[in-house]
Amino acid sequence: MASKFTDLEIDCADPRALARFWCAVLDYEVRDDRDDVVTIGSPLVPEGRDRPGPVPPTLTFARVPEGKTVKNRLHIDVNPTDREQDEEVRRLLDLGARHADVGQGEVSWVVLLDPEGHEFCVLAGRHP
Repeated sequence: MASKFTDLEIDCADPRALARFWCAVLDYEVRDDRDDVVTIGSPLVPEGRDRPGPVPPTLTFARVPEGKTVKNRLHIDVNPTDREQDEEVRRLLDLGARHADVGQGEVSWVVLLDPEGHEFCVLAGRHP
């Protein structure tokens, strides 16, 4: 039997604020909010890790004392499901994201930073 990807842990300065941003990006909801750790997940698959087969991963934001200092070695890619890429980029910028240049050159995706500076990509293809 293989493992399945169920959770992604993200270090940050303000777990609640970053959780609000990513809930708005992914249409997720807060699953757990304790002390300095907030977990969000899909409202469509509340059973998460207990569900057989693939599941949308939860994101867990944990407060850490140090700030981000270098480019992420792992990042999230998002796909717009109900609008084109440029419309989704505008929506994410309105939520608090910022454009980023990580040396990507001319590519089909758009690199953004979340409010705490974590890189993520908005892909060109829509996947409902």
